[in-house]
Amino acid sequence: MPGITVKDVNQQEFVRALATFLKKSGKLKVPEWVDTVKLAKHKELAPYDESWIYTGAASTAQHRTCTSTVVPTLGRQRNRVRPSHFSRGSKNVARRVLHGQRDLDRIAGQVAAANKKH
Repeated sequence: MPGITVKDVNQQEFVRALATFLKKSGKLKVPEWVDTVKLAKHKELAPYDESWIYTGAASTAQHRTCTSTVVPTLGRQRNRVRPSHFSRGSKNVARRVLHGQRDLDRIAGQVAAANKKH
């Protein structure tokens, strides 16, 4: 579909479709540390989902396509008895997930075609 872009489809379905595409195609190289890394200093544990890197890559690619900026994840760091404050997420993870952006419009066309069938 030549006239369909990423902005024309449902964004949640697009992120799921792009994550599935990245997982099946093998175009996104998964680092060795993916199962033990925390995504930010204010997180206690690594993500529970084993394929979180694909979902994160798809979400970041979609966000960058629609807004042309990449904002690192912000979160609340709780400091026990001291006041809490906001802290940034890991920039290394954000840098790694930006590798899967080549086929965005093609996948958007597939999502739009699937929606027309329903």
